Amino acid sequence: MKIYNLGSLNIDRVFRVHDFVRPGETLASLSVSELAGGKGLNQSLALARAGAKAVHVGCVGQDGVFLKEMLSKNGVDTRHVLVKEGMFTGQAMIQVADSGENAIVLYAGANHAITSSMVSQALTEAKGGDVLLLQNETSCVAEALKFGAARGLKVVFNPAPMTQEVLEYPLEKVDILIVNEVEAAAISKNGDLRSRLPNTDVLLTLGSRGSRWLGKDGYECEVPAHKVENVVDTTAAGDTFIGYFLAALTDGKPIETAMREATAASAWCVANAGAEPSIPRRTEILG
Repeated sequence: MKIYNLGSLNIDRVFRVHDFVRPGETLASLSVSELAGGKGLNQSLALARAGAKAVHVGCVGQDGVFLKEMLSKNGVDTRHVLVKEGMFTGQAMIQVADSGENAIVLYAGANHAITSSMVSQALTEAKGGDVLLLQNETSCVAEALKFGAARGLKVVFNPAPMTQEVLEYPLEKVDILIVNEVEAAAISKNGDLRSRLPNTDVLLTLGSRGSRWLGKDGYECEVPAHKVENVVDTTAAGDTFIGYFLAALTDGKPIETAMREATAASAWCVANAGAEPSIPRRTEILG
């Protein structure tokens, strides 16, 4: 079983600061680094490092060819990552405060060069039962939701960053919706998410409180977060959780087991710096 990830590929410029900059304020950064990032790239890396067969679908500019190479070196199939001449790769300016929290400014760049024909070409080779994973940092999300469902793929959607456009997407095509509490409230319009999407399984991430599964069949379970004494960087924690969860799920493991493995991976992630470097390999957390 393969997991096709239609996802963003970004160059992250990370500025370490004591506290986030405020309007009208100029702060000296403690350090700056350039790293591979983007929710799509992070989730593909997490999938591959967790042992899943990941296929990435996306676009970069010439400045981002190293991102494609990095994915490939980590075992991700990159045949459907296209290099767009004359375009910048997606960019992220990230402030990481002493608390470990982050603030991010995004520039879409080549992530919005994805076309419906590119999506259909990539997914035509997919087989029924394969997984299509989507976030909300690229173009053609709505088209991919429809195409994936029509192909009989298991469609998994993580609507981050949450935008007004998400409410117009054909969310009824989604098999598993992975959301935090803010995203859940926006989609349900502060109502009952189960009533809004009765045929969709929901994985609700609760930050330091863990995660909760709300199954369309009525099955529910909750897994607490690990206590992390020294939180260094939360940038890729959610993406790591998603990658490990889906890797375990497609390996045939029960929902609760998949959530526990994802929780362990996420805890390892926040205790380490950077997005890509903090995504653990399976052996580092599961032996």
